[in-house]
Amino acid sequence: MTPLADRRCRHQTQAIPVAEARTHLAELSGWEIGEKGIVKTFAFADYHETIAFVNAVAWIAHREDHHPDLGVTYNRCRVEWSTHSVGGLSENDLICAAKVEALVRD
Repeated sequence: MTPLADRRCRHQTQAIPVAEARTHLAELSGWEIGEKGIVKTFAFADYHETIAFVNAVAWIAHREDHHPDLGVTYNRCRVEWSTHSVGGLSENDLICAAKVEALVRD
């Protein structure tokens, strides 16, 4: 199976069960199922690093045509992916989370 980060989002997608999402979350360090979707808070040294990360996430969102909710503070960014059109989680959320995770891997 192709790793999540190597896949592309699909415009026509379906909701996935929470159990399936939990299985995929094993591939994504620190991501959790939140109220609306999957969520993770990233910490940075300063505002400049935080905004650089936000811009990188925005580029991913633009390329995949799938957009997260972001909460930005001086040295943190909370990222939440959900698929409004299906009223919950889809594979697109997991794909985008994996692409974001690839940004911060050592």
